[in-house]
Amino acid sequence: MNDFKLYLEIGFQHIANLRGVDHILFILALTIRFQFDDWRKVLILVTAFTIGHSITLALSVLNLVNYSAKWIEFLIPLTILITAFSNLFIKKFVFKTKFPLIYFLALFFGLVHGLGFSNYLKSLLGKDQSIISQLLAFNIGLELGQLMIVFFILLISFIFVTIIKINRREFLLFISAAIFALALNMALERIPFVLPF
Repeated sequence: MNDFKLYLEIGFQHIANLRGVDHILFILALTIRFQFDDWRKVLILVTAFTIGHSITLALSVLNLVNYSAKWIEFLIPLTILITAFSNLFIKKFVFKTKFPLIYFLALFFGLVHGLGFSNYLKSLLGKDQSIISQLLAFNIGLELGQLMIVFFILLISFIFVTIIKINRREFLLFISAAIFALALNMALERIPFVLPF
């Protein structure tokens, strides 16, 4: 039980501090288009992301998937860039489609982020043969941290859009542009190949 609690805390701290800044930026880009009234849609988004990163986190930690860590570290900011860019096309904030593209992006990009999480978890687990409970605890900790971040994003959005009365689209564009710039800088720093110029 002590191991479970330890890995739960490690998972929570991994996403809730600056070690998880790229994942925080992704969650911000993913959820900044929504308000508290859209909580069902946010829940579906977070669940899609969770399913994606849980799959690849487990496959990688159990050594069923091999990949280049440099490429994953490069692909993570690309997922942030694409998600932030997709926010530019939101105009009316009427999310009528039952399964909009953003849900599929969250699931697919979750697969990439899971591989990013696995590097950190693998280094903690070492050669431990019994990793299922640690894997589960780490993942639950990640989700608790992620839900806390989502709550704060929705709260900040509520304060600026509902209380301060900043135009919702302008707020979305400003935040998305800032995320895009940060993610672009990350991607350029992590390019796993030599550019021809």
